[in-house]
Amino acid sequence: MSDVERDPIAVVAAWHEAVNTGDTVRLGALVTDDVELVGPRGPGSGRALVLEWVERAGIHLEPARFFRQDEHVVVEQRAAWTDTDSGQVGEPQIIASIFAVRNDRVARIARYPDLAAALAAVGFDHAHDGA
Repeated sequence: MSDVERDPIAVVAAWHEAVNTGDTVRLGALVTDDVELVGPRGPGSGRALVLEWVERAGIHLEPARFFRQDEHVVVEQRAAWTDTDSGQVGEPQIIASIFAVRNDRVARIARYPDLAAALAAVGFDHAHDGA
């Protein structure tokens, strides 16, 4: 990272790029050591967990809209998973995630079933639209 603090939306956009290209080295540099991951399988933490999740899940996340206030960024995403057995990409789903960015790194990622649920979880509305 540079000496200048990066905009949290830029950090989250870089995180998406690293996930989508499978660049685990860059992804590892974009998250904190104790990053928290909260998803349908429950919570967990640690850089190793995030890297393992990306490798295992075969996920592609296309960000559609960003909402930001302070260190929190909510992203509406088009998500598609690749079946590890067949190699087929499944039907995309629209989901949303909340990211907490601290010191130019993602410190928390929480997945929600839709944008409304994610926005409500952090008290955002459409006035926080960042892109």
